[in-house]
Amino acid sequence: MALTPLPPLACLQAFEASARYLSFTRAGQELHLSTSAVSRQISQLEEFLGRRLFVREHNALRLTPAGETYAVDVRRMLELCTSVTSSLMARVVKSRLTVSCTAGISVFWLAPRIGSFIDGNPDVDLRIIVRDHFGAVSPAEYDVGIFYLRNPEVHGTHTRKLFDEEVFPVCSPTYLEGRKLKPVELLSCTLLVLEDAERSWMSWHTWFEQAGLERPALNQTIIVNSYPLIVQLATHGKGVALGWNRVIDPLLEHGALVRASDSHASMGGSYFVTWPSERAETPAARRFREWVVSQTPAS
Repeated sequence: MALTPLPPLACLQAFEASARYLSFTRAGQELHLSTSAVSRQISQLEEFLGRRLFVREHNALRLTPAGETYAVDVRRMLELCTSVTSSLMARVVKSRLTVSCTAGISVFWLAPRIGSFIDGNPDVDLRIIVRDHFGAVSPAEYDVGIFYLRNPEVHGTHTRKLFDEEVFPVCSPTYLEGRKLKPVELLSCTLLVLEDAERSWMSWHTWFEQAGLERPALNQTIIVNSYPLIVQLATHGKGVALGWNRVIDPLLEHGALVRASDSHASMGGSYFVTWPSERAETPAARRFREWVVSQTPAS
């Protein structure tokens, strides 16, 4: 249905202000118009309506009966228009935030927690990009990152330590039927191996070396280039995987995985929240960084 008849919005604004102040001069001051400009808009509106809205007297202005009724309705209409416009603008104008992390962090650490940040920050338009390691992400493509680093001194990057690395074998509760094995005994199990050309993550060979076994032969393995898939295979009883503390803890707490050995190891690295130092940090990025820190209290 066509919206007719519809007077010019500027005329309605001039009329509403004039009716409220009973003064063309004060209405003009509010609308940043001259008194004569307001008077012309009122005359244009009266001509459009075919009736007078004001009685113009010497140094005085008063509404006609029709003007009084029209003023109430026009004000209500303009207030509604202002309200719905403000509401829409609040929904549309959001802060964009790009977060980067590894697949393991995104699936096992971030996904179970991110709802609390989203609920508390409805003005943030969140984007998550997954990279295998910190060296694969460019400072230009992310605002905040969560990564494992052996050396936190990274050029062009601010870092804040979250927690230290601790690596231990995990498996499904049924795989070893509740038993915990010594490192040498694990060699008889199917080992789920992460294929990582960058070697940024601890390998089974390194883990066994730290457990006192020098380059043992891995007799039975399943090699996968996706850590989340390795964890899924472990939960389905297909072998033993290496688990990283804090990352894998939710699955241990819910009983989907258990420790396969009391032995653990570390290459001396830690998990950090990172953000580029060569560009200004946005309020949304700062809130997310502070939220990440709040989710990782010290042990």
